Amino acid sequence: MSGVDAHALCGAHHLRELKAIEEIEKEPWACAMSVLLNSANQLKCAAQGRGETELPTSVHHGILTKYMAILTEGLAFHERQDPLARRTGARGRKARRPGHNLLVRLRDYRDDVLRFLTDFTVPFTNNQAERDLRMMKLRMKISGTFRTLEGAQVFADIRSVISTVRKHGGNILETLTLSPQQIIARL
Repeated sequence: MSGVDAHALCGAHHLRELKAIEEIEKEPWACAMSVLLNSANQLKCAAQGRGETELPTSVHHGILTKYMAILTEGLAFHERQDPLARRTGARGRKARRPGHNLLVRLRDYRDDVLRFLTDFTVPFTNNQAERDLRMMKLRMKISGTFRTLEGAQVFADIRSVISTVRKHGGNILETLTLSPQQIIARL
């Protein structure tokens, strides 16, 4: 399965949420999960740097074991907490703390969270897409604005093509000389 076909969740977003839960909510498991995700990403990057296309099974299994242990610890922490107060007449499921919601998401979408480890074509973060959007906003700020909506759309389309070609390791200049139909066929 290639990174294009696989669904993955952004590691940078998880790290930001974990930092907030660690600093604001003071939940002990959040720091351990941050350390694990950062370490796992470093192991993957080191393996890629050596030309490897996957982590050794024992390394991957060790990461997964620690991941599940941290989830178990975090969920147990939340089971010990007093329930959140409910408004009178409130309907639906009981409200959960932000940390509990994150733990459930990390558990239920474990494969998507860790996709970057099983498919080396999948990046740990989707920050490149976010940087591309910031670049467009910066361009608008510097020039004041695009002269037309069409000009803004063309700029965004070109930036998107460049970003996608770069992610796939293609030749950007060669791709930009192709017709839109040829570009779509290649990507």
